Amino acid sequence: MLNRVILMGRITQDLELRTTAGGQSVLTFNIAVDRNFVKQGEERQADFITCVAWRQQAEFINRYFSKGRLIAIEGNLRSRTYEDKNGTKHYVTEVFVDQVSFTGERAQQNSDGYGYQSRESAQPSYRSEAPKQEQPAYREPDNKPISIGGLDDFEEILSDDGVPF
Repeated sequence: MLNRVILMGRITQDLELRTTAGGQSVLTFNIAVDRNFVKQGEERQADFITCVAWRQQAEFINRYFSKGRLIAIEGNLRSRTYEDKNGTKHYVTEVFVDQVSFTGERAQQNSDGYGYQSRESAQPSYRSEAPKQEQPAYREPDNKPISIGGLDDFEEILSDDGVPF
């Protein structure tokens, strides 16, 4: 059997990390996932998917993501039923999150160079940088190791022997 879900979408509400009576962190949130097909003359449709993250995953999402941010998740589908106060039975299908990934969406640049800030420390970064000098896209081979971005441990391969493809 296979039950695997991979989604990428935008978080639709402010995140609220909760803790169970047993002390485990849990985060329930929705993401809006655009549909691929758009009928001519209509607006793009989206599906709103409920996701549940537990423990470290929940804390990670709560710390580094916020409403409107693009998120990629991987997990599995789970369904459950419950009865409300009026006795009405509800069926719920949720994605239980196993893995979370940043999407490469450009965020505000911060001092670590990655552009992702925790929500607690998200404040504008005011730092001046010297303009970066452009390096040439290529160089003529001179039988010396090529330095790429400061990494000097690369060496030029002069033959295709031993290359598996």
